[in-house]
Amino acid sequence: MASGKQSPRQKMINLMYLVFIAMLALNMSKEVLTAFGLLNEKLTESNQTTTQRNAAFMAGLDEKVSEQPAKYAPLKEKAVQIDELSTNFYAYIEELKAELTSKQKDMQDYESMDRADQLDEKFFVSGKNSPEGEEFLAQIRNYREGVANILGDDFPAIAQKVQNEFSTEPVENRDGREVPWLEYHYQGYPLIASITKMTQMQADVKQTENEILSAMLSGQLQSEVSLTNYQAIVIPDKTAFFSGENFKGRVVLGRVDNTLQFDNVVINGREVSSTQAGQVMLDFPAGNVGEQEIKGELQFKEGDSIVRIPVTSSYAVIPKPNSAVISADKMNVVYRGVKNPMTISIPGVGNVSANAPGLSSAGGAGKYVMDVTTVQAREVTINVSGKLPGGENVSDSKTFRIKDIPRPVGTVRGEDGAVRMQRNALEISTVGASLPDFDFELGLRVTGFKFQVSGQPTVQVRGSQLDAAAKAALRRAGRGETVQIFDIEASLTGNTSYMLKKVSPVFVELTN
Repeated sequence: MASGKQSPRQKMINLMYLVFIAMLALNMSKEVLTAFGLLNEKLTESNQTTTQRNAAFMAGLDEKVSEQPAKYAPLKEKAVQIDELSTNFYAYIEELKAELTSKQKDMQDYESMDRADQLDEKFFVSGKNSPEGEEFLAQIRNYREGVANILGDDFPAIAQKVQNEFSTEPVENRDGREVPWLEYHYQGYPLIASITKMTQMQADVKQTENEILSAMLSGQLQSEVSLTNYQAIVIPDKTAFFSGENFKGRVVLGRVDNTLQFDNVVINGREVSSTQAGQVMLDFPAGNVGEQEIKGELQFKEGDSIVRIPVTSSYAVIPKPNSAVISADKMNVVYRGVKNPMTISIPGVGNVSANAPGLSSAGGAGKYVMDVTTVQAREVTINVSGKLPGGENVSDSKTFRIKDIPRPVGTVRGEDGAVRMQRNALEISTVGASLPDFDFELGLRVTGFKFQVSGQPTVQVRGSQLDAAAKAALRRAGRGETVQIFDIEASLTGNTSYMLKKVSPVFVELTN
C-alpha cells in the first residue's frame, strides 16, 4: 500500500490503518476507534506546541532583521511566504474537519464516529472525485508546489521531502493495482480515522515549516562561518618603507560579510556614515607629511547590548609625486639682490630643518627664501636634516652658485635696442630699464640718463622723461636722424642698495 516515495512516518500511519482494517474484519471492539481519537488529541496538542515554536522563531527573526536588515531581510521574506502558505493550508484543513464533525454532539465520543458515509459523500460521487474532493487535492497541490518554489535551489533536500510527503500521485495497493490517492487514503474509512489523518497532515505542515525555518537560519550561520567568506589580509608593521629596509608585517584571515551594517562608526572623533558591502568607507584629509594615527570604534547592536570594536591604526603621509624630478646640473643658481624662493623637503619626513647663509623660513611646510646679497663667496651650500617615522635621522645637502642680476637694457616706451618713432612721441615717452628673460619679476626705477643728438652737446637728464633742454636739442634734430639715450641710471625698487650692472643704451630713429 505504501509508495516508495513516502516517509517512514507516513508508512507507519498507513500500517496502522491496515491493522485497523484487519481488526474490523475480525469484528474487534470499538475501543480501536477510541484509540484513534486519543491519537488525534495528541497530534492536536503537538500542533499547538509546534505553532508556538514557529511563532517564536518568526519573532526572533524580526529582531534579527531590525539589527541587521541587509543580512536577514531576504531570509525573513521567504520565511513569511512559507508561514503564509502553511497558515492558510492549516486553516483550510481545520475548517474541513469542523464541517465533517458539525453534527457530532460529543466530540470525544469517538466510538460514534465509525461511519464513512459522511466523508465519502463529500469527497466522492458516482465513482469519481466530487468538486470538494478536487478542492482538497488542489489545496494540497498548491501548498506543495508553493513551498517547493520558494525553497528553489537553496534547500533541494527539503524541497524534495515536501514533494514526497504531500504527494497526491496514485498509490499501488497490495494487489499491485494503482488507486487514486484520495480514494486510497480516505474512501471507506471511519470518520475518526479520516479526522486523525487530517490532523496528521496538519502536523506535517507545522513540522515542515519548522524544518524549513531552522534550515534557513542554520544555513545562514554556516555561510557566515564558512572559510570561503574569509580573505587573507596583509598587515604591515608600518604603512611606508624606505629603500634598504626589510618589510615587516603579518598575514591574518579576516571574515568578509557584505551584509553587515554598523549602527555607529566613529573615526578620529567624527561619525562616519559611509558604509558599503559590510565595510566602512573612509574619506578624510590625509594631513601633514609624517606619521598619522587612526583611532575610533565600530558599534553594532547584538541582542540588547551594543558591541564596540576599537579601531587603531597608523599611516605615513609623504609628499605627493605630482611632478618629475629633473635637475639641470649647471643651473643650480641663486641671485644676489633678490629673495630666491626655495622648497625644501625630505620624502616621508614631516618636519625638516634647513640652514645656509641668507636662508630663512617663508611660512608653510617646506617654504624658504634665500637672500645672498651680502654673501661674498661664489657658492652657497644648503644643509637639510630630518627624522624618519621610525626614529632614524637623515640628512642631505646641495650647493648652489651665486650670480649677480644680469645687465639691464634701456627702453623707450617699453621698447629696447633700436626704436623708430615720431619726434612728438619721443618728447612724452618714458625712459625705462628691463631685464628680458629674467626669472624674477623685478621693478627697476630710472632716476636719470644722458640724451644726445648728433652734432649737439650731450644733455644730462634727471628723472625718466625728456626735460626742456633735451626737448630743445630734439627739435634741432633732422628727419631720419638717430638720437641716443645712454648712461641710464636705474635701481631696484625694493633694494636700492644693490648696484645693478650698467644699463644698455637705446637708439631712437626719428620718423618726422
